[in-house]
Amino acid sequence: MTVLAYEIMTPSIKAVPQSWTMDRLARFLTDNEITGSPVTDDTGEIVGIATLKDITEFRWNGHRSGADKQLTPEEQQEARHLRLVIFEEMGRVPVEVRDIMTPSVLSVDEQTPVGDIAHIMMREHLHRIFVTRESKITGIITTYDMLKLISDKELTQRCARND
Repeated sequence: MTVLAYEIMTPSIKAVPQSWTMDRLARFLTDNEITGSPVTDDTGEIVGIATLKDITEFRWNGHRSGADKQLTPEEQQEARHLRLVIFEEMGRVPVEVRDIMTPSVLSVDEQTPVGDIAHIMMREHLHRIFVTRESKITGIITTYDMLKLISDKELTQRCARND
């Protein structure tokens, strides 16, 4: 018997509004000991996903640029100074989750075999994927949930029998 998405998914999803600030998102993720969260619009529809990686990349991009390699050392110093000034000014205006989130939302149906989910997650380089029933999100599968397959002998055997 094939192991299906609904059997390993986490049914409770902690979503955040797109209007939250990036700092509030960071506190939320840290407080809940999670690395990402779905993002909802004003009507509660999921419009994207925001992760610790999104926060890190936003902050990192404020300090680095690949174009610097084409500049003289003096120009690189001036570019770093300008980026820091711009980044400092941007810090005074709260960055919202909508500004850093990934707007695409990939999902699988509750009846999708976990082997298919693993292939999707690997192909798309995902750490989490939403699970749906009749186009409504009912859960999430993370890399942690996929690891449960390995640690649960019965699930591992079921997967092995069906591959």
